[in-house]
This record gives sequence, C-alpha cells and structure tokens, in this order.
Amino acid sequence: MIPELKTFIAVAREGTFAAAGQQIGLTQAAVSAQMKRLEDELGFTLFDRTGRSARLNRRGQQTLAQAQELIALYGQLGSRQRAPSSAVFVSLGAIASVQQAFLPEALAKFHRQLPGSRTRVVPGVSTTLLNAVDAGEIDAAVIIRPPFALHSDLRWTTLAREPFRLLLPRNTRDDDWRALLAGQPFIRYDRSSFGGRQVDRFLRSKGLSVQEVCEVDELEAIVRLVASGLGVALLPQTADRHRWPAGVRAVDLGPHTFHRDIGLVHRADVAEPVQHLARLVAEAYGA
Repeated sequence: MIPELKTFIAVAREGTFAAAGQQIGLTQAAVSAQMKRLEDELGFTLFDRTGRSARLNRRGQQTLAQAQELIALYGQLGSRQRAPSSAVFVSLGAIASVQQAFLPEALAKFHRQLPGSRTRVVPGVSTTLLNAVDAGEIDAAVIIRPPFALHSDLRWTTLAREPFRLLLPRNTRDDDWRALLAGQPFIRYDRSSFGGRQVDRFLRSKGLSVQEVCEVDELEAIVRLVASGLGVALLPQTADRHRWPAGVRAVDLGPHTFHRDIGLVHRADVAEPVQHLARLVAEAYGA
C-alpha cells in the first residue's frame, strides 16, 4: 500500500499519470495499475479523469491529506527522535470570506503555541463543510449558520453577525433600495450557499422581481462586478470590512436589514487541539 500511496501523492501533485511516472521512475501503465489497485482497495474512485488529466474528486482530496500524513509517519519508523507535536493535525473547513478575514491570525497563533503541529484549511461552501464535519471528514469548520437545527452531537459557536447591504456602483445616485432592486441589473449571491438562500428568501418575502444578469459565490468577485457597473447586489458586510472599495457604495436596508451568522461548528467529542484552535478563532473574531 505504501508504494501506491506515494504514487497517488505524485499523481495529485503532477496532474497526470504520465507526468507522475516521469517524476518517480514508472511507466504510465504502471502508475495506472497502481491507482487501480489503490481504488479497488479503498472501494471508491479518487480521480475525475478527463482526457489525459487526473483531477482529484472530493474523496480523492480527503484521501490525499490522509495519505500524506501516513507517508510522513512511515518515514519516521525506526527513528530514535520523537517529534512531540508531529501527531497534532487539525483539519478546518472555511468559506472563502472567512479565509480572508480573521482565520490567518488564529492559525498563526495556533502554530506559535503548538510548534510542530500541522493544520489544513479545507475550502468550500457552508453546506459541503457542514456535511464534512458531521461525517467526521474534517475536525471543524467556520461557516454560515444553516437555516435548520444542527444534529445533537454538533456544537455551534457564533463568531459574527454580518448585516446585508445593497451594493451599488459609486456613481448611482438613487438610495431607494426597492426601486434599485426592481430597476437595476442584479448580481446574485449564489443560491447554493446559505447566504445566497437568505438573499433569495428576502427577495421573495418583499415580493421583488429582479433582473438577474449573473450568479456568483465569491463575495469579492461580486464587489468587483458591482464596481465595474454591471449591476447591484445584496451582500453581507463581513466582520473585517470597515469600508467598501472606492468604486462602490452601500445602501442600508434600515428596519428590513437581515443578517448572516458566521460561526464555528465541530463535533462534541473533538480532541483538545481542535478545541484550542476553536478558542483562538473565537478570540480573533472577538467572540
């Protein structure tokens, strides 16, 4: 299994069986045979194969981190030296806006306090990351609070409450948010995310029909599209954002303001290093 795992890591790094074979001294056929044995042993596929490329699927991405950990441990067999913190590994899911906010500060402090520890930040939308925590595939995640009750064995800590604003190109004069939503092209926050669903529910609750031109998940991309003059958007003002870029301005929704809650979710039985990182993330947010 060790040779197959090493080859798997090489394929993930190089992107094709042929390139991986060149790096580790195997033919493409030998690499393909090893990956077939590994997938048969694991009971699931690791790659989405398109032409000559071998792109990791979701299970493959999860397996890659485990394979790297196993190979690192294998390399320490027989060593007289024991790295006391090498066994500390925490996998943390995080939506894109969180990775750009206070998460780096918490991670840096975690590694200073636990030298030799390892962390892996897993990107994704809130739905996917919540399912990964629930399934035990990652230790914890910083996500948007879902619009349903969490399972009893999951724990939630609210980190920030972020208000939604109507974002406009800077040169737009009108401040009537109803008229702007009804009359201007609309850039939609992706409905597959919890935040995008909140926008959708808000529009329906107000009986507003919008002229949708684009649907995007990444908040900063939406801000840039608004700044370019493509249209208007309903976006959360993230906890780390104290001012908007020069090309846009935000209109407050007043008593109609709705929020998205950002929080950390983990299982009740997580190890102390996970709890420690959770506390540092909460401190970074001031929660």
